[in-house]
Amino acid sequence: MAAIQPARLLSRKAHLVPGQLHVTELFFEVPRNYSQPSAGTFKLFGRTVRKHETPIIPHSPKELESMDKLPYLVFLEGGPGFGNREPQESPLTRYALNRGYQLLFLDYRGTGLSTPINTDALRTLDSPQAQADYLKLFRADNIVRDSEAVRLCLTADLPDDRKKWSVFGQSFGGFVALTYLSKHPRGLREVFMTGGLAPIKRTAEEVYRATYKKTVERNQAYYHKFPEDIAAVHRIAKYLTEKCGVALPSGGTLTVQRLLTLGISFGTHGGLDSVHALILKMITDLDQFSFLTRSALTAFEGHLPFDTNPIYAILHEPIYCYKPGIASSWAAYSVGLSLPLFSWLNPALPLPSATSTPLHFSGEMVYPFHFDTYPTLAELKPAAEILAAHDAWDPLYDEAQLARNEVPVYAASFVDDMFVDFELARETAALVKGIQVFETNNMYHNAVRARTDEVLGQLFRMRDDSID
Repeated sequence: MAAIQPARLLSRKAHLVPGQLHVTELFFEVPRNYSQPSAGTFKLFGRTVRKHETPIIPHSPKELESMDKLPYLVFLEGGPGFGNREPQESPLTRYALNRGYQLLFLDYRGTGLSTPINTDALRTLDSPQAQADYLKLFRADNIVRDSEAVRLCLTADLPDDRKKWSVFGQSFGGFVALTYLSKHPRGLREVFMTGGLAPIKRTAEEVYRATYKKTVERNQAYYHKFPEDIAAVHRIAKYLTEKCGVALPSGGTLTVQRLLTLGISFGTHGGLDSVHALILKMITDLDQFSFLTRSALTAFEGHLPFDTNPIYAILHEPIYCYKPGIASSWAAYSVGLSLPLFSWLNPALPLPSATSTPLHFSGEMVYPFHFDTYPTLAELKPAAEILAAHDAWDPLYDEAQLARNEVPVYAASFVDDMFVDFELARETAALVKGIQVFETNNMYHNAVRARTDEVLGQLFRMRDDSID
């Protein structure tokens, strides 16, 4: 593959955001396929953010120029499949700006405003195979190539000591950061990550065997906190079974299986309470009206927005296909079917009675039935089947490069992480030369948002302090 060329800057528009932020909206053009530069282009969208202050004495031209040359910190969003929030909504913004960085929030290809994946566009492709081939272009390897192309563009006029940039990866963003360290370390000054030490030597099946265990623990915590929900969840499940599913306001169907995917929230701060609030709303509907109201059904839809973020569903398991010869093969589904507590994955089996085992919710898992119960995903099911069987993926990581890594890496890893298994994260950390890891058992996967000052404080203390 040829050397990456700078992205083409298409437009740049700046404005002020209340709260003393100077935001510049940027559109870039990059190759659709870096192995075939003539195969078309994608548009990428990003926002740079720096402090805006009204000084007593106006800044000189030289001072204004120096503001544009602040070192970059690039935020790598979780997912896969989600664009960035507005800069003023990011927990990283204030902390990073006060540290002397300017921030770049770059939407990954296929997300946000970066040529987002949508069924209307995919319909223009002439077959499920063509759709699958197109979707293969949206993994971490190409995300990193895009990032490098944008870096080369934005730093072209900067002095040599400012051409490298720092990256901060949350969750899947940490996976991307490890690919970046593997493929293009010379573009990096330093790397921060939270809940993102990817299991770089483990198949999807091995990953899910680990994460199901933590999911069971979080179910136990949920029912210990809300024992009344044992009966409530059974009653809602019985209602859905009798109705053969309930139509949702935006399309698709609420089935027992889809109900029990709410457990993805269990892995976050406040997640147990948010699920309980929805179960309470639903059971109250059944008590008062004997049916589920539009309000409850709309609230349910907001918990798992796969229709508006289809990459999260269709490319979730392929993030674990780290080298050629590995297919995802609906790993979460096959592992779950082997576990008695998740027997509900097989609709042919009866649900356990309310007086026996509580119905266990799943965690961060994508199942074939998602492609039956979400209208957007239903159109993509043939392509999803092709991707699940695909085993000719390009490698995502370079263990030899990670073993000789010279880029400072600072990571936060969570003992009770339901999304990225702690023991597998430790296994990965041992493969990265020079990494420093902050480990804790009193935070969850979204701690960078829920406990921002604690997490960022620990990461930057590791960077600023010396260790003999």
